[in-house]
Amino acid sequence: MASTSDRLLVNSQLEHLQARYVGTGHPDLHRYDWLSNIQRDTYASLVGHHNMLQYVALCENESVGRTKYKLLNKMFLPCGNPPERED
Repeated sequence: MASTSDRLLVNSQLEHLQARYVGTGHPDLHRYDWLSNIQRDTYASLVGHHNMLQYVALCENESVGRTKYKLLNKMFLPCGNPPERED
């Protein structure tokens, strides 16, 4: 059985991780921001791992340099323009 102090410790650790790492999210994170983080992480992983980059380039029938350039450009607005927000 978890005590109250254990729950507070877990919550404080979770808040620390969410403040330190952007991709872990928080309750006030909008869906658009969360999806953008996922897309950017995916593109960064593809560009960072040369074998994956070669695979994507082969599937698209493009050169590795052109594929890398396209993926880096997609990182600016991975999910299109942000929606209008009412704050």
